[in-house]
Amino acid sequence: MIFLVYILGALAGLSCALVFWQWLAARKFPLHQRIAVENFAPPISILKPLKGCDTTTRASLQSWLQQNYAGPVQILFGVADANDPVCEIVHALLAENPGCDAQLVICQNLVGANAKVAKLVQLEKLAAHDLILVCDADVRVPPDFLASFVAPLREEKIGLVNCFYRLANPVNAAMRWEAVAINADFWSQVLQSKSLKPLDFALGAAILLRRQALDEIGGFAALADCLADDYQLGHRICKKGHAIALCPVVVECWDAPMNWRAVWKHQLRWARTIRVCQPLPYFFSILSNASLWPVLWLAVSLMAGKTFCAPLAAIFLLLARIALAQNLQRRFTPEGNLISPAWLVPVKDLLTAAIWLCAFAGNTIEWRGRKMRLRRDGTLISEDGGH
Repeated sequence: MIFLVYILGALAGLSCALVFWQWLAARKFPLHQRIAVENFAPPISILKPLKGCDTTTRASLQSWLQQNYAGPVQILFGVADANDPVCEIVHALLAENPGCDAQLVICQNLVGANAKVAKLVQLEKLAAHDLILVCDADVRVPPDFLASFVAPLREEKIGLVNCFYRLANPVNAAMRWEAVAINADFWSQVLQSKSLKPLDFALGAAILLRRQALDEIGGFAALADCLADDYQLGHRICKKGHAIALCPVVVECWDAPMNWRAVWKHQLRWARTIRVCQPLPYFFSILSNASLWPVLWLAVSLMAGKTFCAPLAAIFLLLARIALAQNLQRRFTPEGNLISPAWLVPVKDLLTAAIWLCAFAGNTIEWRGRKMRLRRDGTLISEDGGH
């Protein structure tokens, strides 16, 4: 028991050191900084695959139609079904913005297990410009976003630009749990990875890339069966010799309300995706769970009769983890507001430990109501035959 106390103490210290490293990497990044360059506004084609809608969809789509950008912008909204309720919203927005080069495209005869990428394959053919921007339906951006997002492409070596995203509207405890994962941990973990090596993957909320780089990997058709299409897009472009840039402007994701069950499925899908894409780093990611190890250390210390130093140190490390997470959340929100309360930080970590275990327990995921099976190479097999 005493030996176990020492082991858990070492793991608790290691986990907090790794989280502190994440925090330092995040502090060095110029978050929210505008980097627009005067007289640099190349033409951009924006591809937005859509399916369904909620009360936030209209405002999110409208933010792309109201960009203060000096160059030509083409926007292609793609849906699989002309009767999809999102079509009504798009038609209304097109009528309200007649000066925009935008259209709704009905994408039929979709091919591939990834329905989003299947739409992109068809939208890619209609893109008029050499810079292509792909973004999710729930992403909302500030009016000056495009001007900053395109700036890194002044360098010829940059083949793809992406950015961080934050969960903007967690309306219940379940979504606030996920907000800790996204608004505190995910972006700092990416920067921690970037401090070791250049980015070799892309973040999927908004991706801007050169058509030439896309053509070199076989276009979107090459990703038609991939679950982590954003990761694979960046990874394959990087392998072709192109660099990936990270824009400091943060976009917002406005999700429909989700309960605990829905958030769990979302996090499990994400975990199994990362496990397939980066199996070794994901396996060792449990070492950075800075609530799990201090909690275990505290429990075993008390069981072993350690009533002062070890329990006190475990509590200190746990409080340090909470403080760092809350600081990261404040930095990630432009107004400096806290979306998730402090008590959700250890709850999130302990639930993440359970998800980490479940990620190795199967290869089935649920995505937009569809059951899919994940192959070892990261491609999908649809178990219901639908799109």
